[in-house]
Amino acid sequence: MVSNVGQKRRSLPGWEGEAHGVEAVRYITTTTRMAWENTLLIMPKNPSSRQHGSVATTNLRRGAFPGSFNPLTVAHLEIARLARARYDLDEIHLIVSVTALGKPNPPGPRFDERIATLEADAAATDGLVIARTEHQLIADIAEGFDVVIMGADKWVQVHDVSYYDDEVHRDSALARLPTVVVVERDGTPVTGVDTLQTPEELRSVSSTRARAGERDLMAPVARKRWKDA
Repeated sequence: MVSNVGQKRRSLPGWEGEAHGVEAVRYITTTTRMAWENTLLIMPKNPSSRQHGSVATTNLRRGAFPGSFNPLTVAHLEIARLARARYDLDEIHLIVSVTALGKPNPPGPRFDERIATLEADAAATDGLVIARTEHQLIADIAEGFDVVIMGADKWVQVHDVSYYDDEVHRDSALARLPTVVVVERDGTPVTGVDTLQTPEELRSVSSTRARAGERDLMAPVARKRWKDA
């Protein structure tokens, strides 16, 4: 945990910089500049890293939105916008696992290329932060955040004991989750948890469809770079 040294040095419960396993890039806009002035940027040990460091702060409400984002879609952007407004969040972190659970060899661009494209799309969206993590379980990825956002299919997966050591491990992980927000999708019922409804025309949008050729479903930079790939 970052110690409180100096007036501008802050820490966030549950956030441990590099030890937390997440490195984030903050995109500063005029609406977040005041909050940024009260934060400490922790630079990574490897200066060639595409990520610029982790940010520790006590002032911001943050939502974790884990996923592959391969590619980022217009639905992902709308989900982030809706969740940020509904839960009064300063930031939404799109968090990508270096090795995704159940997706060890994803199709499409290499990991670093995917991160670079995500960063470029996020730069045009207020409050959107791109992060990478070595963690795979949602409970580990979302530790220290106020809200975790996931699709209905992911909500089913986090209850599947096959992704854990045993039922005790699963139940312990579920108990550690912050406020859970599940995005409803066509054909997958969701009960007993907060849900977020997107416009009907976006509910069937997926990265799979975008990769299959529906380029209009991709975020702007992803659309351009995928064509060039």
